Amino acid sequence: MILRIEQDHNRFKQIIRGRIKKELKKYISSGELIGRRGKDYISIPLPQIRIPQFIYGPKQTGGVGQGEGALGTVLGAGEVEGGKQEAGNQPGEHLLEVDISLDELAEMLGEELELPAIRPKGRKNILSNRDRYTGISRYGPETLRHFKRTYKETLKRSISTGTYRPDHPILIPIRADKRFRSWKSAAMPQANAVILYMMDVSGSMGEEQKEIVRIESFWIDTWLRHHYKGVEIRYIIHDAEAREVDRETFYHTRESGGTVISAAYKLCSKIVDLDYPAEEWNIYCLHFSDGDNWSQGDTEECVNILKAQLLPRVNLFCYGQVESPYGTGQFLVDLKEAYGDDERVAVSKIENKDGIYQSIKDFLGRGR
Repeated sequence: MILRIEQDHNRFKQIIRGRIKKELKKYISSGELIGRRGKDYISIPLPQIRIPQFIYGPKQTGGVGQGEGALGTVLGAGEVEGGKQEAGNQPGEHLLEVDISLDELAEMLGEELELPAIRPKGRKNILSNRDRYTGISRYGPETLRHFKRTYKETLKRSISTGTYRPDHPILIPIRADKRFRSWKSAAMPQANAVILYMMDVSGSMGEEQKEIVRIESFWIDTWLRHHYKGVEIRYIIHDAEAREVDRETFYHTRESGGTVISAAYKLCSKIVDLDYPAEEWNIYCLHFSDGDNWSQGDTEECVNILKAQLLPRVNLFCYGQVESPYGTGQFLVDLKEAYGDDERVAVSKIENKDGIYQSIKDFLGRGR
């Protein structure tokens, strides 16, 4: 039977969920949540939400602990006797922050953008141990005591020894009556994924463009982590050359060289070759640039690398073209011509932060 307090708690959670969903499009475009992310939870500020609180009846409203108390009595450190202190004349602003799991946030993202669920591959080759409570033991910690089974054992002993009194049915378990839940470790199939981010860091990609990439990557990470138990992320930056870097360097490097995109695709393919067998890993490659490439010949080489080396192994290759005052945007046109009908390739043009919403849908809407 569900207790009243549980019903109230579930209703409060539904209110919070509804408020977050109402504001989700704003959160997706602003990047406000990135700095509020913990390991498994994210803290979200929600204005205009009042926390449920107890309201005392008229008999419990007086006094300050022991005694009657009086108006202005000091209750805690920092308060001034008489209740008088310097104060402003504006009402206080109350902002509630709620913690929700990243899984819940991903579910809301999927509902908001109507994203199809991903069907992972490679489960049969990767195992992880999980504990499951499957039996009953005579020994164990009190926290795992099985009360129903303990009651039955106590009742059986009382009846068999003739100490049970129906008119006074009090049962006191002894040590031998106690039963505890026990568990077994089982190897469970697990789907893993790797995300390889690539970004053009040449002079035409400014801070605004990189902020767009950072926000979009946050939501893509959240969605993919919702579908896979293990997710690895690798970062590649490129101008005329490509190199693998850490996350901090990825989002804060700006260089002034030219742009040779094929260098990044070659390095990406090399990493996949060395570390991520396609039959065991779900592989996602995402490349962001402003659409400029050094030459049409290099663009043709990119198309060839994709066709021969990357696409046969990846779940999805995404290209996001971030609008820049210096970029021509030709690379997106070339990719569309080469792979316009290929389900493994998703391209998107991101004009500004408001365009992130549709871009995520372009990338993840294929359910791959």
